[in-house]
Amino acid sequence: MRTLTPVRESFEKRDTIPDLRDIFLCHAWDDRKGAAKELHDLLESSGVSVWFSEKDVLLGTPLLREIDKGLAKSKVGIVLVTPALLLRIQGAGIADKELSALLARDLLVPIVHNTTYDALRDVSPLLGSRSGMSTAEDTMEIIAAKLAELVTPDGESSCVATKQKVEM
Repeated sequence: MRTLTPVRESFEKRDTIPDLRDIFLCHAWDDRKGAAKELHDLLESSGVSVWFSEKDVLLGTPLLREIDKGLAKSKVGIVLVTPALLLRIQGAGIADKELSALLARDLLVPIVHNTTYDALRDVSPLLGSRSGMSTAEDTMEIIAAKLAELVTPDGESSCVATKQKVEM
C-alpha cells in the first residue's frame, strides 16, 4: 500500500467535489459481465462507490459524455488490465480514451488480471510503469479490500468483515 500513497494524496485533494465516486472502473467491453462485474460487486459490498458503465450509463444516453462525467466525478481510476483490454487499447476504442484521461492525472491504479505487467508494458509503457496490483499475487477479494482501504479516509473502510474473511 505504501507505493499507492501518491495516489491517495492526489485524490484527497478532490474530496470536495459534490457527488464524488470513490472509484472509476475502466475495463474492456468483453470483461463487463465477468472480471469487471466481479471487482465492481466486491468493491460495492465493501462500501466503496464505483462508477461502472454497466450501471451508470442509461439506455439512450451518449456513452462518451457519461464516461466523461464519470471520470470527472471519481476520486481515483482503476484499470482492469486483461488480455481483452490490451487488445482494446491497441484499437484506440473507448477503453483507450478512458485510459488516456486517467493517465493525465495521478489518480490511476492498474489491476492486472489474467495477463502480466510485461504484456502491459508492451502495449502501454505509461500504464505499465504505475504501481498497481495483480491477481497473480492476490485474489480479487484481497485486491478489492486493498482498494477499499486506499479510498476511504484514514484507510478505514466498511470492509472489515471482508478483510478478516480474506486473511483467514
